Amino acid sequence: MDRRVAAIAISVVLAAAISATSLASGEPESTPADPIKDLVGRLDLERYKATIKGLTQFGDRRQGTDRNRAAVDWIDAQLKSYGCPNIARIKYTYSPTETQRPSGPAISKSSDAAVGGGRYRGARGHTGVNVDPALQADEKLRKLNSQPSQPGAREEVYCTKVGSTHPDEMYIVGAHMDGHGWGEAANDDGSGTALVMELARILSAPGVKTDRSIRFALWNNEETGLNGARAYVDQRAALQGKEDPAGSGRYPEPKWLGMIQHDMMLFDHGMPHPDGSMSKQQRPEADVNIEFQALAKAADGAQKLAWAFYAANEAYATDYPAAVGPHMTNTDSTPFMDLVPAISLRENERGREIGAGWDPQWHQPSDVYATYNDADFRLGLNAAQTTLGAIGRLAGVTLTR
Repeated sequence: MDRRVAAIAISVVLAAAISATSLASGEPESTPADPIKDLVGRLDLERYKATIKGLTQFGDRRQGTDRNRAAVDWIDAQLKSYGCPNIARIKYTYSPTETQRPSGPAISKSSDAAVGGGRYRGARGHTGVNVDPALQADEKLRKLNSQPSQPGAREEVYCTKVGSTHPDEMYIVGAHMDGHGWGEAANDDGSGTALVMELARILSAPGVKTDRSIRFALWNNEETGLNGARAYVDQRAALQGKEDPAGSGRYPEPKWLGMIQHDMMLFDHGMPHPDGSMSKQQRPEADVNIEFQALAKAADGAQKLAWAFYAANEAYATDYPAAVGPHMTNTDSTPFMDLVPAISLRENERGREIGAGWDPQWHQPSDVYATYNDADFRLGLNAAQTTLGAIGRLAGVTLTR
């Protein structure tokens, strides 16, 4: 045995002896040097896929249907099984006969430019919402999605990990659980919903503490104009930072420090070909898009938040880099963006790329679990790594053994 090998062997023996002594004396084991790296390592591709698959059992989860309500209950039950505390629901009423507020900066029909969403360039593919059930070839799925939406009461679930030192401050991590188009809404937005649920599972585990609170919100009615997220803002913005009851140390709505939305995480196969067809394989330049809205009142803070997520991607994402852009639009972060720094993570730029047909599954019968391969799912997992890394840093995660 040479000297180097002998030294390594001695070090291993000493480390084991020290650990055994600590356990025998009842002293706690040392915490990881980087607890965030430890938590990010708990994200698992197969578990992420299984959560998406679980959501697809409810078809497209269109709002105002029994399948949507069943999915809300399923998400609630999953969060309970993870031990995510303080589970609650936002309740509101939605009537499609009312004038709907837009879901973000509008698409101009005259110029085909998204106001605040980036100008289209290059080849464009078809986009739109499928409303023809006959285009869904799977008879079982077609039947599952057959019940039409009805106006009335709506609910959406959230749970909250309360901060140990700053319970009155909070980051909101969200995704929308509803979909449409006669598919399974696997990507839009099962992929984002599963991401948020996986983060709730990991951060709710025993021994995980955060300085600041984190709320995990699964919005409803995104596809009808962000109505669920807007209901949350309307009902709870004025409650921020108020202790209730006074002197209790409890804050039902901690002050918002940032809102992070996840909407369509899986499909980055590039620009449509000139004939409108798409590559069947993920493009080599696939990345995690982090967007803020440059026209928002809280744009300065949102840009800083976006770059914090970029830095976390550099530190913790295993496979895909991040790209930061100023065109966040048409997702549930929009109702927050003038009140608090708000960003969204997704597969492509929402206005300039998804709006130009970069995702042919968007609102189509083909948005089913079987459409996507492991490279696509891994892109979504890297977005989860990015958010977990960033929120871990911002909320002050620590681990105890």
